[in-house]
Amino acid sequence: MKCLIIQPKLENGIDQLEAVVKKNPTVDIVIFPEGYLNENVELACKLAANYNIVLIGGYRRLNEQPKDRVIVINRKGQVTLDRIKYSKTTFVNEEGLKIGQILCDELIVQGMNSQEASDIDLIVHPIGVGMFSIEQFEEWVTEATNIAMTYHTMVIGTSHADGSFGNTGVSIPIAYCIDRDGSAIFISKNDVRARILDYESKEVVFANN
Repeated sequence: MKCLIIQPKLENGIDQLEAVVKKNPTVDIVIFPEGYLNENVELACKLAANYNIVLIGGYRRLNEQPKDRVIVINRKGQVTLDRIKYSKTTFVNEEGLKIGQILCDELIVQGMNSQEASDIDLIVHPIGVGMFSIEQFEEWVTEATNIAMTYHTMVIGTSHADGSFGNTGVSIPIAYCIDRDGSAIFISKNDVRARILDYESKEVVFANN
């Protein structure tokens, strides 16, 4: 099974997502940042069905607070997981894997917030903007590593390629994959190229852009 991990710029539509999917037709799952879909869930469902892929990431409902939510869309274009930020961690079975999500700063605020956190295959960590300091970058990678080891699960995180938190003017794009034993499969800092991870072999290659 191949996972495509992208770091797009925030946009009104989902053009970057569709473009990278077209150029990488062999992938099974596409992982994208918090809020990337905005309110384009219907478009994303059509994309998933048209290209026979699973989409995992985040979107926004701008008329709600908190506005950010996690989402999983299956190969048929059906939403199989939709959870509001700061609620309990929930899981879905896709591609034979038990998958959960930790949304952006939930990593620090509440971590794994579930009584069902056992036999997990993959935790996806959609992040909004990049890190605002090297110290934050290291803190989040360390915490993700702790979760991987504690729950014996792979953890994959990715942020947008642009943007800064609280108008700090600093944005360090981040993407990473931590294996079940806490070892780093890859950790990307200031490198926003899309990557394809083979879940079984742990091989990582750059995607066609």
